[in-house]
Amino acid sequence: MLSTRSIFGLGFVFCSVMLAIAGYFQMVEQLEPCPLCILQRVSTLFVGVVLLIAILHNPKQLGMRIYGSIAGLFALIGAGISARHVWLQSLPEDQVPSCGPGLNFMLENFALNDTINMVLRGSGECAEVVWTFIGISIPGWTLLAFVVLFVATMSQVFRRTN
Repeated sequence: MLSTRSIFGLGFVFCSVMLAIAGYFQMVEQLEPCPLCILQRVSTLFVGVVLLIAILHNPKQLGMRIYGSIAGLFALIGAGISARHVWLQSLPEDQVPSCGPGLNFMLENFALNDTINMVLRGSGECAEVVWTFIGISIPGWTLLAFVVLFVATMSQVFRRTN
C-alpha cells in the first residue's frame, strides 16, 4: 500500500500534468480558455499547492488528514465548476447564454463577488466545445480528473493507520 505522502505526491504530479496540458492547449493549439476554464485551472493549482505543502511538511496523521481535507475541498470546488461547464456545453443552442465580457474586463470593472457570480453563470463561449477525445470535451475530462483527485485525497483522510 502506498503511503499518504506518496499518494499526495502522485496527486501533485497529476495536477502538474493537468496544468501542463492546459498550457499546451492554450499556447500550442491556440485554444483560448473561457472564464470557467480559468477557474478550473485555479482549482487545479490550489489542489496541487496544498498537496505540495503536505509533501514538504510531512506531518503526522492529523496533519495529513487536514491537508487531505483542504485539497479535497478544492477538488470538489473544481468538480463543481467543471460540472457546470459540462452542463453549459450540453444545452441546446437556443438556451446557451449570450457571450459576456472577458475575465480581465470583469475583474477590472466589477467587484470580485459580482465577477465570480457572472463567471459561474457562464457565457456562450463556455458552451462551445472546441476539442474532444473519445467524445468527451475538455471540461468533461477535467471533471473526471477532479473526481479522481477528490477520491484520492478523501481516501487518505479516512485512511486507517496502525
